[in-house]
Amino acid sequence: MSLSEGERKALLEIVRSTIEGKLQAGGELCETPGDSRIPSVLQEKRGVFVTLKKRGQLRGCIGYIQPFRPLEQAVREMALAAAFQDPRFSPLSRDELGEISVEISVLSPLKRIERPEEIEVGKHGLYIVLGNRSGLLLPQVATEYGWDALTFLEETCYKAGLPNDAWQDERAAIYAFSAEIIEEPGGMAGPD
Repeated sequence: MSLSEGERKALLEIVRSTIEGKLQAGGELCETPGDSRIPSVLQEKRGVFVTLKKRGQLRGCIGYIQPFRPLEQAVREMALAAAFQDPRFSPLSRDELGEISVEISVLSPLKRIERPEEIEVGKHGLYIVLGNRSGLLLPQVATEYGWDALTFLEETCYKAGLPNDAWQDERAAIYAFSAEIIEEPGGMAGPD
């Protein structure tokens, strides 16, 4: 699936309006009504991650790996989760809103891989599952850090709380996926 410029802008607007709506509601969880003008492609079920950055640094990132919900609904839910429920950060405050930039990663279906040679750095994200542990890194992470395929695998293991070589365990399931990255140029508009 390749999204049009209008569909990409609509998803970014969904993130902004959802976060702003919750902040304006004084922290109460508010229902954001669906919009009947939302294109049908945004009603398709897709895995998605919403990433928030403050001055270029991670400020929140949460998503669905599997396509559980229609894309526009998943983006709304993950916008709230990234802003207010990422356990690594305190909830986003109204004062920070103008410094936040948004990135949305719309995921392809997962594809099981067997060897590091199957990984295309810059194209694939990785997801590893071993026992009750799992970890995921989006495709852009390997590019941002300049990793090769092996380092990317090791870092995905680390993210899962596993030894760096856990990907070699025959019980490990390793999946690759691609993502359409939608970035907001600059920060979100703050309150007047």
